[in-house]
Amino acid sequence: MSKLRFATSSDWTDAVMQDLDSFLIDHAAAEKKAAGMANSMLSHYPDRVELVNAMIDLSIEEMVHFKQVVKIMHERGLTLQADSKDAYVNEFRKSIRKGSDAYFLDRLLLGSVIEARGCERFSMVAEALPEGSLKKFYHNIAASEAKHDSLFEDLACLYFPQNIVADRLSELLDIEADIVARLPIRSALH
Repeated sequence: MSKLRFATSSDWTDAVMQDLDSFLIDHAAAEKKAAGMANSMLSHYPDRVELVNAMIDLSIEEMVHFKQVVKIMHERGLTLQADSKDAYVNEFRKSIRKGSDAYFLDRLLLGSVIEARGCERFSMVAEALPEGSLKKFYHNIAASEAKHDSLFEDLACLYFPQNIVADRLSELLDIEADIVARLPIRSALH
């Protein structure tokens, strides 16, 4: 979380607390998309044994989170909605470079930064919620996102020299900060 170069404002947390139902619906969609991204990674890089094993575990974990959020939604009388485009992720993906190695590195590092942002925001939600099971759930989700951030960065360092990873990560953190600064404040993860 500390590597992020733009801090989400408390206005975002206020928007989430004022419309928690919309946030939960968006959160469920984000977990489902994260599982899909993990499956895509292992499908595109089947020869990378460490990555395949990590993405299998990640996909399962993200689907467990999806199931947990859907359960909370159903308890609140909410249902899943059709997925909407995530402007943050789509804008950030424009940063992915062409070329086999560059593309692979950028996908890993985007995963790391997106998970770091999720950790920051889920932590903010957890802190804003009253004591109870939902607060505990979001603390656990934030901790999980922190591990995912490290996972993607560690995988990048496994496949690429550390100085190349650090330089590209720095560039992507600047790009991500600019994107987040321009995002409208709404009751959604991004």
